[in-house]
Amino acid sequence: MAITLTSLTDLATLGFDAIIDVRAPAEYVEDHLPGAISLPVLDDAERARVGTIYKQVSPFTARKLGAALVSRNAARHLEGPLAEMPGGWRPLVYCWRGGQRSGSFATILGQIGWRVDTIAGGYKAWRSLVVKALYDTPVASPVVVVDGNTGTAKTALLARLAARGVQVIDLEGLARHRGSLFGHMAEGQPSQKAFEGALAMALAGLDPARPVVVEAESAKVGDLRLPPHLWAAMGKAPRLIIEAPLEERARYLTRAYADIVADRARLTGVIGLLRHAHAHETIEAWTALAEAGRFEALAHDLMERHYDPRYEKHRARSAAPGLTLALTSLEEAALDEVAGDLASAIWRLAGQDGQIAHPTEVRP
Repeated sequence: MAITLTSLTDLATLGFDAIIDVRAPAEYVEDHLPGAISLPVLDDAERARVGTIYKQVSPFTARKLGAALVSRNAARHLEGPLAEMPGGWRPLVYCWRGGQRSGSFATILGQIGWRVDTIAGGYKAWRSLVVKALYDTPVASPVVVVDGNTGTAKTALLARLAARGVQVIDLEGLARHRGSLFGHMAEGQPSQKAFEGALAMALAGLDPARPVVVEAESAKVGDLRLPPHLWAAMGKAPRLIIEAPLEERARYLTRAYADIVADRARLTGVIGLLRHAHAHETIEAWTALAEAGRFEALAHDLMERHYDPRYEKHRARSAAPGLTLALTSLEEAALDEVAGDLASAIWRLAGQDGQIAHPTEVRP
């Protein structure tokens, strides 16, 4: 039987034991339903071969070859990852449009005796729900933005807010990028579609009566674009601005970017990307600091001469109201201690005490 998904939260309520993506591996890597496992009935080369025969020879010949390949691959899955599944196991199977690949595999599973269903419209139907959620629907929860210059531990503070029950969406975590030239992570970024799917699921799980907190970002996090509705909501949202001494921020960045600090070649390579914005002498001085292992001094100078002036220029264009939270330390214990003040400020900014607060200063 084919089920019709009507919302992004349906999968969590339907009670399936497994969600199986039978598309080719490249399709799965680009994007897939949350929690889906990959059991392709055609690999990338086989899918291309069948498609070519479909167009250049005939649909009948392509279907005949496809059936043989699907059967062969299905047998491998049955003898491998599915070999120990019990009789009451209930899988949900999908392909690109809910057609022959998922239908063929579901038929085989059903003949064994498993209670198998497919998704009407396949991945394409799921993707349409994601697009609707991100591009056609405004963000339901009041948005509050945590802002602050580079190195003010905004991401670490978001994690502490989430631990205290505050609704948080970690955009940099979803995008697997720390949001600057130095922000690349070893595992690389997901595709735009995968990022959007994860973001849509995060938004779908929000309580619209409570504020949601996000970190200030540009319109892109690394190479990934934020959807227009969210970006517009962030631009209008009240802001909690984190301040900390420059020396403390430099120490924090050296800890937070330990992976880059450990890779001198990568660090100097990223510094070289700033040549368009700074004089040759400045780039050479930063490179020398990196090669000498003087990472706190490097972070200090980068913030003072590059990042802080750009943040201040951008922030001057924002008329959104806000609160300033001035921190004297960015050590772990200090961040833990200030989390309660941060949560209270979020509620004030979201108007939960009656109105949006006017800009002021909050000290822990």
